[in-house]
Parts: sequence; structure tokens; C-alpha cells
Amino acid sequence: MPETLPDNSVGLVTPKTQTFETPLALDCGRTLPRFELIYETYGELNPARDNAVLVCHALSGDHHAAGYHSLSDRKPGWWEAAIGPGKPLDTNRFFIVAPNNLGGCKGSTGPASINPETGRPYGADFPIVTVRDWVRSQALLADALGIAQWAAVVGGSLGGMQVMQWAIDLPERLRHAVVIAAAPKLSAQNIAFNEVARQAIMSDPDFHAGHFYEHGTVPRRGLMLARMLGHITYLSDSAMREKFGRELREGRLNFGFDVEFQVESYLRYQGQSFVDRFDANTYLLMTKALDYFDPAAEFDHDLAAAFRRAQARFLVISFTSDWRFSPERSREIVRALLDADRAVSYAEIEATQGHDAFLLPIPQYMKVLGSYMRGVAAERAS
Repeated sequence: MPETLPDNSVGLVTPKTQTFETPLALDCGRTLPRFELIYETYGELNPARDNAVLVCHALSGDHHAAGYHSLSDRKPGWWEAAIGPGKPLDTNRFFIVAPNNLGGCKGSTGPASINPETGRPYGADFPIVTVRDWVRSQALLADALGIAQWAAVVGGSLGGMQVMQWAIDLPERLRHAVVIAAAPKLSAQNIAFNEVARQAIMSDPDFHAGHFYEHGTVPRRGLMLARMLGHITYLSDSAMREKFGRELREGRLNFGFDVEFQVESYLRYQGQSFVDRFDANTYLLMTKALDYFDPAAEFDHDLAAAFRRAQARFLVISFTSDWRFSPERSREIVRALLDADRAVSYAEIEATQGHDAFLLPIPQYMKVLGSYMRGVAAERAS
């Protein structure tokens, strides 16, 4: 809990909810008759309405990207390092919009919402959503906010995939695309990790085929295991070695199957705390959206052809120790953009933290992102 809010924080923030009564057609062939998106904003929209930046979240993220909901909050939003006065996404210059994706579990319409056709929670009946569906819903939010064009759309990991989809599907509605620690599509290995995580959830006896809300249960063990598996892939080997090594929790071997190593204790804590703040059905949906993302598929699997639709200038950032979305995957994006004759800058940041590096205040990373965003602001002001 902060005793006083830092000067470079956006401070206390209050989420807002936008309701859409117009049906939304989804890629899966189904339609949501109505839906809500919860979002937060930081900074002020200028009179010209040309300083807005959309921040897209990753798999387990949400709309609370910066600031605090109350003085009793233990920690700020997930991208506090990058959003605020004087930070790379400078709220003295930009109006930042951070929504919780459709299908989420933090206030946007999702599996825990009431299905108007049954009067009960959607559960497993909530439709599969895609990155393209998210872009459509975010565009409707932009319309509601009176934002015809984003100065930039920014995101890391699954958020970076949304940035690419924005640039391809709605090229005239963003001037800059900032893609961080992402990939043009998942590798077979990544899809495999996601499938093991889903099986952990779906095989939990308390899952009840996705309708656990009506049974008053939560598939705690399955969701915990899914998060533990995911968390291993977000960290690098060197980061885990530096943080935990082979340290024993009690300083000795107990010759049993309870927690003995510090890393085991850490993973169990991460898994248990995740269960208390995330929905199992949403986890299934988010991993499927990751699996399905492949914008080149409709262009005869030619990513450069997909990017020829884009009008935005790109910044692509990767991290040396990220093996989940390695620098090579970012370089694939850069090569396709160059082949498409699009404007692109690329930075590969030396970092030991693995995939999670995109969330952290690594000095060189913040410097690169901040320098680029100052250019975005200067372009708007000129």
C-alpha cells in the first residue's frame, strides 16, 4: 500500500464501462446481441482528438494498466513502469485508453456474464473470440469515445498481436503501431504449452464442463497448474537461476513430495494467487485467441502481403532472453514489414528476465520506447 502516490503516477483512477447494444458478429460465426467493455483512461484527450493511444493487454492482463484504484491498493496497474507523467507513454502528452478485452473476467462481457438467452452465466457457452474480434470491439469503443484515429496502438505479447491486427484490418485508424515481445503466429511448441494448460483446467473435477459457476465451485487446481506452467515459460533459465538457484526452502532435503525448493514455493504461490483473480473460462478463451492468431493466413501465408495493407509506422521491440516469443520471431515481423515497404524501427533489448521483460522498467527498453513515443507526440504537435 503506498503511503503517498508517486509524482510520476497517474494517481487514483476509476474504471468506466461502455455498453454496446448493437449486435457484434464474431469470426466463429456467432453473434453477441449486446456487450460491455470496461476500460480506464489516463491523461486528457486534446481538442483535436489526435493524441489518443490504445494500450492492448496480454493474456492475463486487464484494463488496469496504471495508477491505483484506492490508497489501499497493494500495487499499481500492470504497466505502471511505462504509463504516467514523464514516462514513455507520457500522460502529459497522450490520452491513454486501456480496455479489458471481450471475453475477459475483469468487467467486460465474458464467460461469467449473464447470457440474455438463458438468464444464467454463459460459462462454456460464451463464443470463442479472436484477436480480430477484439479489434472490432475496440474500434467500437474508439467510436464511442470520439476517436477517429489513434496516435498509436501499443501492446506486448498478445497485446502486440492486437497491434498488428489493428494495422492490417483498420489501417487508416492508427498512425503508429508499437509491437513488443510478440510473434506473427504461435509456434507448435507454444500451441502445445497452451493445450497442456487447457487440459489441466478442463480435467479438474470442479470445472463441470465450464459451468462451474452454477455448481458453486472453481477449478482451482487446474487453473493453478495452468498458471504455473505458463509462468515457467515467461521467465528465462538465467532469471530463474539467479532468483532461486537450487535453494531449499528449509535448508535441507525432506525426501518427500511437498515443497522443498524455493522455486517450487514460488510457482505454487503464483498459481494460488492467480486463481483468486482470474477466471478459468477466460484463460481458455485467451489461449485459443493466441493459437488462432495468424494474419498471414488470408494472404496465402504471406505476411508481407498482409502488411501491405498497413499505413502505420512500426516500432518492434524484442528481448534477448525471451524464448516464448524470441527475437527471431520479432525479426520475422520486421522482415515482412520491410518486404512490404513499410516504415519500421527495430530494437532488440539485452535483458535476462525472459518474456516478462516487456512489463519491467528495464532502462534501455524504457529509453527506446520513450524516444519513439516522444517522436509520435512531436509529429502530432508539428
